[in-house]
Amino acid sequence: MKIECFPETDSFYIERADRPSDTRKIEEGVILDVDEHGRAVGFDIDHASKHLDLKKLNLSRLPFDVSKLQHQGPNKITLANAG
Repeated sequence: MKIECFPETDSFYIERADRPSDTRKIEEGVILDVDEHGRAVGFDIDHASKHLDLKKLNLSRLPFDVSKLQHQGPNKITLANAG
């Protein structure tokens, strides 16, 4: 899973799977990307600052133990699963 914030366009994207997709408008500014079987592969939120508090990301109850935080430059961290 990949989560990206694009301040230049005030958009936020959550990618569940990297495969071809089609888009479906859920509501104004919220787009769902689906694969050929109708399964969600991504969520795009336009004007994210109006819909989300982007100052903090709280991750809890993850289904795995996080063993590493890999800093990969300004504002980019990768969480790696040990198992």
